[in-house]
Amino acid sequence: MTGKVVRGAIVAGIALAALAAGVYFSQTGSRDPPPAALLGLSLPDIDGQEQRFDQWKGKVLVVNFWATWCEPCRTEMPEFVKAQANSGDKGLQFVGIAIDQPDKIRQFSRDLKLNYPSLVGGYGALELSKTFGNKLMALPFTLILDRNGKVAYAQMGPLKPGNLDIIVSKLL
Repeated sequence: MTGKVVRGAIVAGIALAALAAGVYFSQTGSRDPPPAALLGLSLPDIDGQEQRFDQWKGKVLVVNFWATWCEPCRTEMPEFVKAQANSGDKGLQFVGIAIDQPDKIRQFSRDLKLNYPSLVGGYGALELSKTFGNKLMALPFTLILDRNGKVAYAQMGPLKPGNLDIIVSKLL
């Protein structure tokens, strides 16, 4: 398969998952997505290996939607690297969902020395983020899930380091 075909399949899969979640929420009238909405997904990492979100079940999961071209994303990510290094052994897990191409994500991850997975979401990930409250589909957008997989906090725009510490410390 060519790279364009693979990327198209990835984007289509994400869009389908986002559509299914949107239909579910509209029919149930639920304002809070169930844990399975995110924990049931899988996305490829920068090496093309599928990563299932349920592998992080039982951890405090910080899911950050970002892009290499997003300056506020680039600004907050070093704090995420620090938090992962400081609290990963306590059950904290960051996962990035990048709205970008694998080669750009790979290079950026190396440059920043990311110590957490960055998955390839493509533009379909913006639609996915909308199902979790990112109505403007803006970046960055961050979800923090408790150890039971329930969304404990959602933030459109960059997370301030002090706020991140306060939220995460209550969940660890």
